[in-house]
Amino acid sequence: HVQLLESGPALVQPARSLSLSCPASGRTFSSDVMAWFRHPPGNERAFVAAITCSGGNTYYADCVKGRFTVSIDNGKRTVYLAMNSLKPEDTGVYYCAAKRTPYSTSRFQYDYWGQGSQVTVSS
Repeated sequence: HVQLLESGPALVQPARSLSLSCPASGRTFSSDVMAWFRHPPGNERAFVAAITCSGGNTYYADCVKGRFTVSIDNGKRTVYLAMNSLKPEDTGVYYCAAKRTPYSTSRFQYDYWGQGSQVTVSS
């Protein structure tokens, strides 16, 4: 019922910036949470950032806090992830995800997922 179509893939050099987008269709934004996860090589899928659709509250993993910014455009029904000062450790497959409130950092709590976008940070 819900489709999340995210942008990508991308290759970017360290210290550069990259923005990801994820438009949503077939869902309402009221009382919803949208999030970003990433799956780095050799590790499990982990939480990156989240935002509430109505209140605009944001949440970040410690490793990206201060570098990444999650935002939402309710008119376009799109969530964004602006990534600055990228590091090789940021490499992985990035997924957008959606769930009903409340906010959660657990990938098991999200009902809808984008197709995944490979982000490679390398020289």
